[in-house]
Amino acid sequence: MRDKRAIYLSIVLEANEDGYLASVPGLQGAFAEGDTFEEAIFNCVDVVKLIAAYRSERGESLGFPSVEVTPDTRLTVALPFGVA
Repeated sequence: MRDKRAIYLSIVLEANEDGYLASVPGLQGAFAEGDTFEEAIFNCVDVVKLIAAYRSERGESLGFPSVEVTPDTRLTVALPFGVA
């Protein structure tokens, strides 16, 4: 198991002219666009990972509570899913 801790983020989705914008309130620079809301969410998660890696190198945290992930940990995630 590679990741030992997990954080729960709230991601805000908004429609724009090009598709959707996903952003994380309270985390400067954490936003991304996508043609679909799924793409916007996953692009935003990639940005959050980059920000987390950068802050980790500097000894800083993201400022969100985290939980330890063990082989027995169950995480629940709710994602919007588009249907035609």
